Formats: sequence, C-alpha cells, structure tokens
Amino acid sequence: MLILYRIYQIVVMIPLLLVLTTLTALLTIVACALGGARWWGYHLPKWWARLFCALSLVRVRVRGRDNISTGRSYVFVANHQGAYDIFAIYGYLGHNFRWMMKKSLERIPLVGYSCRVSGHIYVDNRTPHAIRQTMQTAERRLAGGMSVVVFPEGARTPDGRLKRFKRGAYILAEEFGLPVVPVTIDGAYSVMPRQARLPRWGTITLTIHKPIEAPEAGHSVEQLIADTRAAIAADLPEWQR
Repeated sequence: MLILYRIYQIVVMIPLLLVLTTLTALLTIVACALGGARWWGYHLPKWWARLFCALSLVRVRVRGRDNISTGRSYVFVANHQGAYDIFAIYGYLGHNFRWMMKKSLERIPLVGYSCRVSGHIYVDNRTPHAIRQTMQTAERRLAGGMSVVVFPEGARTPDGRLKRFKRGAYILAEEFGLPVVPVTIDGAYSVMPRQARLPRWGTITLTIHKPIEAPEAGHSVEQLIADTRAAIAADLPEWQR
C-alpha cells in the first residue's frame, strides 16, 4: 500500500501541488496589489492548504473552535510537530491571522514575496532597531481583529517531543494586551516528521484551547509560558509531552 502511495505522490500529488503553490502565490500577489490584502492574504492560502491536505490524503479534525470569536485579535501559540502543522492551521483554524515567521523564509521564490505582500510578519532580530521595526509591523497587523500564529518552540521537533518555549510570542501578547490561545497539534509528526522528505497519509487533530487573558489575570511571561505549554501538552500522547 505504501508503495502505491509513493507512486501516487510522485506521479500525481507533487506535480499538482507545485502547480497549485505557484498559482496561489501568483494570485495572492496580484489580488493583494489590487486591494483587499487582509481578505485575499488569508482565504486564498486557506484553500491552498486544504487542497494540500486533501491531495496528501491527510485528514484534519478540529476541536474547540467555539473557544475563539471572530473579530477579536489573539496570539495563537502552537506546538511544532512537522511541515503539515502549517497546512493544518492555515486550512482549518477558522480565524483570519498572519504568521510570525523567520526572515530567511522570505527568500523562497514567489512564496516569500506573496507572504510579504499579504501581511505576514517576518521576524528580524539581528539588531535592536530591527526588533523594534518587527514589533511596529506586528502592531499594525494586529489592528481590527487580526490575529497572529507563532510556534514558540521556534523549529520543528526532531523527535516528536515538546520542546522549550521561547518568550517572543508572549512578550508580543503582553505588549499589546492580547489573550493567548494555546493550540495543540497532534498527528503531524506521524504524517511528516522533520527528517522525512515525503508525507504519509493520516489524521491531524487541532485542539483550540480557551484563551488566557494574560493582562487581566496579571500573568507574568514565565507563567504564561508555563500555562500555555501545560495546556498544549495535556492533549498530546504522554511520550510527546
């Protein structure tokens, strides 16, 4: 069965996804140039991500979507199991957002530029001035109900286990007085771990937890990290916590 799946990937899936990715990037660039980057910059990639999962034979289940409200800004923090985390969140979170992503990703042909024009936030931490500019960009993006998604581990887990969370997303939430929403991603490591070159079929479960109203509750950054990490870990298999 796996051999047939690999043949399907090489002959059908990969060529289609290359075409879909190129078309989505081009359409996003054109649509954002014509106006409405806020809408096009989310909805076009959302359907691209859903098609990516469908063509890969990956099913995504969502739990807890009623814990968040449209029209409100959040800082979503999620564990980072593998490449399909991006497609699962993009396609199925159900809330308009922008990514905070490494500046090095801007160099990806077409995709990097389409991410910039659609309003995603490239994190430049090379100098204090660059960090201030990143924060100013984030403040503009988060206005009017826009949210941001961050992987606080910083990179995909190499072994499936939850890693240490970095402070950047939490400082952003504290700076702008935004609730933090933990999101557990379970199953993406089995679909495509960091060391894999091709995915396997499978099911990914997104669990959207209740927002933590950090400013009102008087949480410190350390407490926020501990609380959100505990919430994410609670819905992972024991060996991954």
